[in-house]
Amino acid sequence: MKLTILGGGGFRVPLVYGALLTDHAEGRVTDVVLHDLDAGRLDAVTRVLAEQAAGVPDAPAVSATTNLDAALRGADFVFSAIRVGGLEGRANDERVALAEGVLGQETVGAGGIAYGLRTVPVAVDIAQRVARLAPDAWVINFTNPAGLVTEAMSRHLGDRVIGICDSPVGLGRRIARVLGGDPNQAWIDYVGLNHLGWVRGLHIAGRDELPRLLADPGLLGSFEEGKLFGADWLQSLGAIPNEYLHYYYFNRETVRAYQQAEKTRGAFLRDQQAHFYEQMRDPGAGALATWDRTRAEREATYMAENRESAGAGERDADDLSGGYEKVALALMRAIARDERATLILNVRNRTTLSVLDTEAVIEVPCLVDAGGAHPVTVAPLPDHATGLVCAVKAVEREVLSAAESGSRTTAEKAFALHPLVDSVNVARRLVEGYTQVHPGLAYLK
Repeated sequence: MKLTILGGGGFRVPLVYGALLTDHAEGRVTDVVLHDLDAGRLDAVTRVLAEQAAGVPDAPAVSATTNLDAALRGADFVFSAIRVGGLEGRANDERVALAEGVLGQETVGAGGIAYGLRTVPVAVDIAQRVARLAPDAWVINFTNPAGLVTEAMSRHLGDRVIGICDSPVGLGRRIARVLGGDPNQAWIDYVGLNHLGWVRGLHIAGRDELPRLLADPGLLGSFEEGKLFGADWLQSLGAIPNEYLHYYYFNRETVRAYQQAEKTRGAFLRDQQAHFYEQMRDPGAGALATWDRTRAEREATYMAENRESAGAGERDADDLSGGYEKVALALMRAIARDERATLILNVRNRTTLSVLDTEAVIEVPCLVDAGGAHPVTVAPLPDHATGLVCAVKAVEREVLSAAESGSRTTAEKAFALHPLVDSVNVARRLVEGYTQVHPGLAYLK
């Protein structure tokens, strides 16, 4: 099978290739095509992959190209992992928002809207090209904001585009470990939008063990989300929220921590990865070792401002190993080999959540087989969660409308309606600020 990775010069591509190297069964990926607009980044990542493949006799062949159409032709699977505007764009998203006193995170709040506005037109173009050049391909979307971008692409690809994220999987595994269960055997009752979901139950051997966790403050305080949110708040919710909900529940403290940080997350990653790619210009540099060191630092500093504001301390070692590449591999195996699997994915709602329409992309457990990902029936969300999900989905729809129409007024409406933007005037200034720093938003008139 041929796998095309869009954004193939991206830093996390070796994680995907590393997962592919563990698959030796029939029907596996045999050819990987990396596509990127930056030939230098492609060269750097190709070197890392070559060192990963050393000593693996059936390692997938790797090629690289800057020609998008050539990369897509004949693909069985397409991973979309692009970053429109690069990490400089992410740093600008954060800076403009924080100057207005609101959150600039890349998927949540003002930063997520800005990122979506410049990414959706590019993602739609990719979806249209896939439909024309590789109509039988399955698109697995890694590109953030994952739910929003998946919904934009689904309007052209239907159910053949599936969004993935490692946050729900990591959350479920942490809860299962705390409860003494096998994470691979646990059923996770999780529902929401991407980066906006809750674990309402975790079933081990048919029994929901979450109430046992919620009743024990000591257990609650022993893992990442318990440290981040606090045992009292989790007991009040009666659920374990995705870590990204910290931006909503503790917004004032998080914004203050981001404003006081020496560098925002985007600026840190911009500088860190620029150093990595600069090192890769040296043909004598050990590519894989350099990448490993950079990745370890990247993972250890993930959501550092949130943990600092909550007094949560350092991340546990078990949480530093990524995970989205494993979800992607399991998804491909299930579709390509009809190996049925249950995965938490971003898919069209159909009738899963009655408060949203059938086309809305949500994040829920899905049964996956050769026919794709099928969302399972879930119980309704409580009112507080329903309100938040509906509000954020309404914002996503305004972003999609603005990207399609080029309407600046609609873009302002998207910002103004977001729960983490506290004024229409702030929304207007955000649009002005973002259009000044992002050439990719010149289409807004």
